Amino acid sequence: MTTTHRTVDALRVGMVGYGFMGAAHSHAWRTAHRFFDLPLLPELRTLAGRTESAVADAAERYGFAAHTTRWQDLVEDPEIDVIDICTPGDTHVEIALAALAAGKHVLCEKPLANSVEDSERMAEAAAAARTEHPRRVLSMCGFSYRRTPALAYARRLVAEGFVGEIRQIRAQYLQDWLSDADAPMTWRLDKDLAGSGALGDIGAHVIDLTQWISGQDVEAVSGTLATVVPTRPAAGTAQGLGGKGDTSGERQDVTVDDVALFTARFDSGVLGSFEATRMAQGRKNAMRVEINGSAGSIAFDFERMNELEIYDATADAGRQGFTRVLTTEPEHPYAGNWWPTGHGLGYEHTFTHQIADLVTAIGEDSDPSPSFEEALHVQRVLAAVEASDADAGRWTAVGPQTPTTEETAR
Repeated sequence: MTTTHRTVDALRVGMVGYGFMGAAHSHAWRTAHRFFDLPLLPELRTLAGRTESAVADAAERYGFAAHTTRWQDLVEDPEIDVIDICTPGDTHVEIALAALAAGKHVLCEKPLANSVEDSERMAEAAAAARTEHPRRVLSMCGFSYRRTPALAYARRLVAEGFVGEIRQIRAQYLQDWLSDADAPMTWRLDKDLAGSGALGDIGAHVIDLTQWISGQDVEAVSGTLATVVPTRPAAGTAQGLGGKGDTSGERQDVTVDDVALFTARFDSGVLGSFEATRMAQGRKNAMRVEINGSAGSIAFDFERMNELEIYDATADAGRQGFTRVLTTEPEHPYAGNWWPTGHGLGYEHTFTHQIADLVTAIGEDSDPSPSFEEALHVQRVLAAVEASDADAGRWTAVGPQTPTTEETAR
């Protein structure tokens, strides 16, 4: 028996962070080349984290060859080609700037940073690294939901004119893991670490998705934010994203929003409505997007992630109604690399698709998307919503400068 192996160069990965996102990303790095024909072979080289015992355990569990408690070791290691940042938002800028300056490709989780100013620094550094470094250094922000087959198919349908002229956009991201007022305090509830609450944690996803699917950018917003539970137990037992708090001990102030509601005007003049909350009892991960147009509509809910609803307004009246499309056919984006038709995909596959796209871009020396520049615009939208909330919800422009309240609401 003769065994043949295709020879490809390695892409050596250093990852910072080993929590929820670290687990999802490392699974994707291990899996992508087994289902996609990639120009480079990912190799999990070094995992970095703050706590020696925890990072050592995570490195063994996730399949990394080595571990360290200094993320700087990844930047300084000439054997590492790409750095994957899976840490809280307050650390993104320092790690990304150092990695880009050292000539490392960068994948950074969303939101890009905790402020417009830091995001601008990262976008500027990414642009310089692409053009000024001896070899083009590439970067991408991890808006993984773009890689859901049904949503990628929705974008294709919109581009092909299925919905006609877009008339309205609506988006929700509903979770319930903070519904218990005694769920413990976590870094996601600390503005210094997370930047914002539901707005930036999950609202950023639907901002990115609606812009990406529609091909239009948000140019102004009118928003309202609310903190429903002002304090949380300082200690407790982690369970999923939340957990069970120690109700007999100290409580800490929650410094981010629990609920975010805003109206948006896109650059075409189309209006959109957005809702992000982690207080919606019974909604586990209901990320919903609907686009209504002159010729039809598309609707999606991530809790049924293998399905897309489409409505053809041009059909005979007697045959009109939303049609459920199971997006597991080989013709649907990404789906042909996996299982037979009807055998659905899961949350983890979106990360595998993300890594496949990034590795392909690096191997082909093409610019991956979403770029840091695209992620910067999302950060500007988040900042504009916060500025609008601080000014009684008045319409606030989204732009390269600090958000400014518009003279008149339109």
